[in-house]
Amino acid sequence: MPTIECDPDLAADRLQEAGLSIEPGNTPHEAWRAERDGAVAVAYDDKVVVQGSDPSSLTMLLQEGGGRAHVYFDGASRGNPGPAAVGWVIVTSDGIAADGNARIGETTNNDAEYQALIRALEAARDYGLDEVDLRGDSQLIVKQVRGEWDANEPTLRERRVRVRELLTGFDRWSLEHVPREINSHADELANEALDE
Repeated sequence: MPTIECDPDLAADRLQEAGLSIEPGNTPHEAWRAERDGAVAVAYDDKVVVQGSDPSSLTMLLQEGGGRAHVYFDGASRGNPGPAAVGWVIVTSDGIAADGNARIGETTNNDAEYQALIRALEAARDYGLDEVDLRGDSQLIVKQVRGEWDANEPTLRERRVRVRELLTGFDRWSLEHVPREINSHADELANEALDE
């Protein structure tokens, strides 16, 4: 049960900025409560206690500085173009903090990779991270975003612009190509979404 020493009013503001509702406490000793993804934050005079199955979904928002994480992403398309899906994983020093996947309709594999990166960046932003080390197994996406290769296809060019917009919201970021076996969890999530 993580306990974060902080000003409860500032913590409430931070949670509201992330889109969470602040509810009254259940007892006279509780200043307020907030819930997210199976976790509950309870504020007292000079601290916030986080309980539940996934406390990191709240602790990352409450901690000063927001923290740093490795973020893995992968997109998959069967048919190219064909049915497509994305998967992403946020890993902090405590382990997997969050992951997700979704079907995204019909598109190319490269577009699915870009959409996976966008979803991963949005999730990292929503978790209040300040620094992200992004890892994906698409060399094309990595080199286009880093400016080493041109993005000539109009849809991919638009996706690259969106990625760069999201990256400006972080104090520091890096983007590296990794082999598929290192990106296996994000790959499995994308394929699970396709199989559903």
